[in-house]
Amino acid sequence: MDDFGTAWSRSTTGELSWLAPDGPTGIPVVPLDRDGTPCAALPLAHLDAVDSMASRRVAFSVTGADPAVVANGHVGIELDVDGTRFVNDLLEQEIIKHPPTRLRADSMLARRENFWWIARALVTLHRADEVRPLPQRTPDTDALLVRPSGETPRVDVVTAASWPAQHEESIELWRRDGGSLQGAGEAAFCYGHQYSPDFERWERWYRAGTVHGETLTVRTGLGHPEAEPAPFGFLERYRNHRDVARACKEGLAKAEARMGQDRES
Repeated sequence: MDDFGTAWSRSTTGELSWLAPDGPTGIPVVPLDRDGTPCAALPLAHLDAVDSMASRRVAFSVTGADPAVVANGHVGIELDVDGTRFVNDLLEQEIIKHPPTRLRADSMLARRENFWWIARALVTLHRADEVRPLPQRTPDTDALLVRPSGETPRVDVVTAASWPAQHEESIELWRRDGGSLQGAGEAAFCYGHQYSPDFERWERWYRAGTVHGETLTVRTGLGHPEAEPAPFGFLERYRNHRDVARACKEGLAKAEARMGQDRES
């Protein structure tokens, strides 16, 4: 766990993968350290995803750096709707790693204006049941493959000659470590992510379906892998900020209603 914690805290990006009620899934996150424990502080735009992690094992992975590694275990989830714990314990780390947070939360005035950005769901890996190495993922060709292994999400780094997204397309996969997938028709979720230099664009793409042998049969898909997205232009940046704010405010309102709180608009 110590070696994983070091790799996690040193990385700029990481991933959380889990077995949601509707199937395997995963998202990219900013790796943070909370009192020596791997943590991710998710904006409340991800509240529905966080809810689907409850009482489940979650895989924390670092795949964009060398060494790449994954740790599986049970997590603790805390809704920090006023951002107090995030600001006190984690904000300084995230400002260093994630430029959008630097823009939205590097001063008291910015935090007051962007209250929706500092409201977080804190997901902490309390105990790792399994830690294993992974091959490093290449953003424009590779993906994380998430499948069930009992109640645990199994994560492998895979590649393919192409990533078609159409329903019922077949994608032949190769594990980057040279192993065999030996799929038995189980549900599977292939995803990757890439970001612009300023992180204003941090985009996940995915292919969801089933794995038979070494082949993924696509049910749904969104986006495509690319090496490095170009930064947004002025209008795109404005629209993105507006959309992120709206999604975070919606998640915050749900969380506050759940906790019996109200925020004056």
